[in-house]
Amino acid sequence: MKKIAVFASGGGTDFQSVIDANESNQFCKIEYLVASKPDIGAIDRAKKHGIQPLVYDKAKYADKDEFYADVIKTLKTAGVEYIVLAGWLLVVPAYFIKEFENAIINIHPSLIPSFCGMGYYGLRVHKAAIEYGVKLSGATVHFVEADVDGGAIIMQRSVPVLADDTPETLQARILKEEHVMLPECVRLLCEGKIEKCGRTVRIR
Repeated sequence: MKKIAVFASGGGTDFQSVIDANESNQFCKIEYLVASKPDIGAIDRAKKHGIQPLVYDKAKYADKDEFYADVIKTLKTAGVEYIVLAGWLLVVPAYFIKEFENAIINIHPSLIPSFCGMGYYGLRVHKAAIEYGVKLSGATVHFVEADVDGGAIIMQRSVPVLADDTPETLQARILKEEHVMLPECVRLLCEGKIEKCGRTVRIR
């Protein structure tokens, strides 16, 4: 059984979708939740399901590099093989990515390469999509590389952008797709069914 760690920065609904799918049909062991700050909803979800949280607390760590170094050591010691970024709002440094090369995936609330990269997160993504006038938006699961949101695409799901959409209504519609797609990608990854060759990803 593959061990994973999930990284989250907010309420943790994507994190919960992985928990629920795994409890229904176990495909991994969620070893840790890594939280970007104390007192977020994702931590409560972790504790409810017996998952240990690792928290970036500015009172404990001198800086983010010290925190990431601690996380690397903890995850490696525990035998964590895959990392899932599920609403993680901190930039992951290149040295961290190198430690888990081709083993970190992220979910982003747009159809990459649209509305992605530095500065595109949360409602900002959906506001930009609506203002641009696109007719379709959606979500993307991709491998994580040093280029923010620039890694090879694993899976995408689209939703229509409606004439009366607000960033909030579009976000809610996309989240429903995220909650289906992310657990599926985690399962496929842990079962060894995702093959990556450069920017080409195939699902066996």
